[in-house]
Amino acid sequence: MTWHTPDEAAFLAVSRKAMNDDFEVTFPRLDFPQGTEAAMDALDVVQHWEQVLSVFRYDSKIRYVNLTAHEEPVRLDRELFDLVALCLQMAEETGGALDITSGPLWKAWGFARREGRIPSKVELAAARENVGFRLVELDLETQTIRFLKPGVELNFGCVGKGFALDAGAVKLHEKSMGRFLFQGGLSSILARGENWKIGAAHPVRPGRRLAEIRIDDRAIGTSGSEKQFFRHRGHRYSHLIDPRTGVPAEGVLSVTVLAPTATQAELLSTAFFVMGFDQSNEYCRSRDDVAALFSFPVRKRSGYEVHMLGDWQDRLTLVADDAFPFTP
Repeated sequence: MTWHTPDEAAFLAVSRKAMNDDFEVTFPRLDFPQGTEAAMDALDVVQHWEQVLSVFRYDSKIRYVNLTAHEEPVRLDRELFDLVALCLQMAEETGGALDITSGPLWKAWGFARREGRIPSKVELAAARENVGFRLVELDLETQTIRFLKPGVELNFGCVGKGFALDAGAVKLHEKSMGRFLFQGGLSSILARGENWKIGAAHPVRPGRRLAEIRIDDRAIGTSGSEKQFFRHRGHRYSHLIDPRTGVPAEGVLSVTVLAPTATQAELLSTAFFVMGFDQSNEYCRSRDDVAALFSFPVRKRSGYEVHMLGDWQDRLTLVADDAFPFTP
């Protein structure tokens, strides 16, 4: 995603590498002379949550939880406890399409090492035994987490960047910044204030845009398989795995979700990719604050068919020359 403003020269961007991606805070420099310091503080928050949530850091809190929570309850800080609770709630609401315990499946398919492979039936069955959000138990009174069996683990790849953006935005608000764009790579972006326009990434062509979206005090999250996938015997396998079946989700190229927070947008983009259009449509009917943009391959012609869910309120304009709006 890219950002655009009426007068880009009046804006300053402060960036830093974190969570294996580029995080950037953009703000009007004249309105917020303290903005650089505030942006650095917000990026510090992102790095803090990378340290907490990363399954690749040997000293992260989540790694400790994954190693010990099957033996005894582990106490969590309030923010982390609330994040786990939200993820479990979303898992329930999406019928298990979103599941932060799906790490064993991700590993079985080789995506943890970025070496996609077809797991054996035995490997896949073993991984599925350790996947399921109902295998995680939270105790609100003691603020602890417990796994109901060995082998269960948490992975926040479906929400980490969005959550870090929301947490960093709190720091920006504390510094009295009322207008900013906070971006986590190409997949997660949070806007505060009015008149921000961003480009939604093309589903298969890196560096190109599928659509232009105007967001005011909202967030955007995108899930797609354009970067992480492999082919086997002519079949394309995405890194986005359906926890309910244990196999990569199929039929969707990308999903962009508009939601009140970056955490919600990122969680729902992952869930909708797995759920597909019809199930996502059912979900959106009960949520007037969520909208989604789906892209699907078109079999009879080159290009990509685009479906929209929810009320975009004239926020979205397709700009890709190979994108075709769906007409029922």
